[in-house]
Amino acid sequence: MTGGRQAPDGVSGTPETAGRLDRQTPSRFPRQAGNMARLITRAGIAAAALLLAVGVSSVRAAPADDLPVLGDLSSSIVSPEMEAQIGADFMRQIRAQLPTQSDPLITYWTEELLFRLAAASDLRRVDLNLVLIDSPAINAFAAPGGIVGINYGTYAQAPTVHEFSAILAHELAHLSQRHFARGLEEQRKATLPFLAALLASAAIMATAGGDAGMAALASSQAIAQDNQLRYSRSREREADRLGIETLVRAGMDPWAMAGMFERMTDFYRYSRRPPEFLLTHPVTESRISDARIQASGYARRPFDDSLEFQLMRARVRLELADSPAAAADRFRSELAQGSGSFPEASRYGLALALIAQGRVDEAETELAPLLGPGQSLAYTLAQVDIEIGRGETGQALTRLERELRFTPDALPLRVAYAETLGRAGRHAAAQAELEGLAQDRPNDASVWFSLAETAGLAGDIIEVHRARAEYFQLHGSLQSALQHLQYALQLVENDYPMTARLNQRMQDIREMRQRAAS
Repeated sequence: MTGGRQAPDGVSGTPETAGRLDRQTPSRFPRQAGNMARLITRAGIAAAALLLAVGVSSVRAAPADDLPVLGDLSSSIVSPEMEAQIGADFMRQIRAQLPTQSDPLITYWTEELLFRLAAASDLRRVDLNLVLIDSPAINAFAAPGGIVGINYGTYAQAPTVHEFSAILAHELAHLSQRHFARGLEEQRKATLPFLAALLASAAIMATAGGDAGMAALASSQAIAQDNQLRYSRSREREADRLGIETLVRAGMDPWAMAGMFERMTDFYRYSRRPPEFLLTHPVTESRISDARIQASGYARRPFDDSLEFQLMRARVRLELADSPAAAADRFRSELAQGSGSFPEASRYGLALALIAQGRVDEAETELAPLLGPGQSLAYTLAQVDIEIGRGETGQALTRLERELRFTPDALPLRVAYAETLGRAGRHAAAQAELEGLAQDRPNDASVWFSLAETAGLAGDIIEVHRARAEYFQLHGSLQSALQHLQYALQLVENDYPMTARLNQRMQDIREMRQRAAS
């Protein structure tokens, strides 16, 4: 089952009609490398301006019943609960402003890896939220509330699971050390000296003249920026160091951190624009050297790569290709030349590219050598896609039901099963499956999208509007969410529990809107 982009906005329908959400990505979301850097830059500028304008007194301390962790001064600045709230608001902005991906297989595999690394990290709270960004650039980011974002280009450009994991381990270190809260603490320390310099600059402007005052102001700003830059660099080095320790504890290659940095800087030498990771996480020769020195403390030995990672790379490369036909040509060339450490991944990618072109018989021929006992879940889902392409939905459902008996919680199987039930015309059953998924993954916008579509086909208009409301609130369109909850409320008859749930959810979203406006 292939993934798709998330469509942020567009309310359609009335209380009397189900309507449909639009899956098309708006033209204002081009797949360009600069999107994330510009977003983070704008957010950073706005946050810095706010802190300098009103001081850090506006940042509320942790309430008395939420005692800070001993030795962790950042907990007194921003509590973990407040970070979670900030993270939820941040995710709404990400979904509203950037094209995201919802491939359930890639999400499932990456979450498994992320939690494996988190278990080996210094994170106290392993409560993570993954977001996949539809961009070919190499980049990843961490945000308050356990948010980890990964560009699709990171999968495509990382040659091994170890180098890919090095980037994830680096981001987990930012979270474990609460660098966001510590950054606010540093801002608070710098605010009073900076404001003193600012007042002095104003005095100079009033006495010695405008040019002298502007020069003094520029100097004070430069000092503040230099202090912040040095602190930021120290956080990056700390994340590198702890990330390498995480790799070692997770049984992965400690040299992978330096290897990934070297790969990105080499790429930059032949390109006018550096990878996004270098823009948001500046890599210097000293950082690469520090990573090498730390890794040299461990015996250098060969580490096996992961076939599953290479299968995920194949899916991403197909998604990033100009067309399925172009991707098929690339995978065929790799197989013919014997390039790549895992020819199975190239063959799998070719099968997916053929499925995308509707050439399911050829896809089956390519997939056949990969099948057997204990086969990858990726191959099973490719078989399902082939069966659906032939119109054999009954056979596909039987296959999925068999697999779900062994792994009932596997996200890609559950999504594929709901989709296949819908294709078979069993919309009420598909709706029930998606409602279970939505309960387990309430922050997964793609699940709410599918639930709204499926409930409409099942004739459950109240559920259409409830699902739409959740979809829109996750994209930051709070007014649209309230509108759909109001539609649902108008349709409820003699169902007090449902009325109470809808009213409570409307109150929740009004509070979100009020917080966003404050």
